[in-house]
Amino acid sequence: MSMKSLVYLFCSALLLAACASQRVFADDLVGDYFSALDTFQSQFIQTVIDSDGQQVQRSEGMVWILKPGRFRWDYQTPYRQLIVADGKQLWTYDEDLEQATVKPVDEALSSTPAMLLSGFRPLSDVMTWQQTGSENGERWFSLDPKQADSAVEKVRIGFTDEQLSIIEVTDSFGNHTRIQFSQIKRNEALDQGLFKLELPPDTDIIGNSP
Repeated sequence: MSMKSLVYLFCSALLLAACASQRVFADDLVGDYFSALDTFQSQFIQTVIDSDGQQVQRSEGMVWILKPGRFRWDYQTPYRQLIVADGKQLWTYDEDLEQATVKPVDEALSSTPAMLLSGFRPLSDVMTWQQTGSENGERWFSLDPKQADSAVEKVRIGFTDEQLSIIEVTDSFGNHTRIQFSQIKRNEALDQGLFKLELPPDTDIIGNSP
């Protein structure tokens, strides 16, 4: 699974939870948390462990989310990458390559594996969602895809003190991706300019820019 696919997946996961209007379990912290969520800002660490148990990737950065349909993932290490959705278009900018790709956000987030959590279909149509208990101080919920051929085998969301702290994904190749959030600010005002990507004039743009 590419970094772009992973980022689309995690953006979709948060946007789905923030925007979904669906029946949830009576004691569903996920539903309670995200139904009241308007904005989300956090530092994050993303790690990828392969099927042999070896860490193959570690990235750090910042994320901002504003519903509906806007987000900014700023990957700062090991190299700079920006992924920005303005509600209509999704931009991916690689600073080292001086290259950006753009596509309609619904097209990008409805592709596998992101379609599982995109919110374009009710979550109950594509996933089963349930609380799985507590572990290492976190309260965990699982999101399991109904599609047998899905690239995503399992998604887990962890909360610490009723605050979102971890999203984990296991793909069909046995790779395990974990995003851990810290320094979270919830429902604070965000600068609208965060969701507009300003590119250097010599940037090579792939796709149909608006």
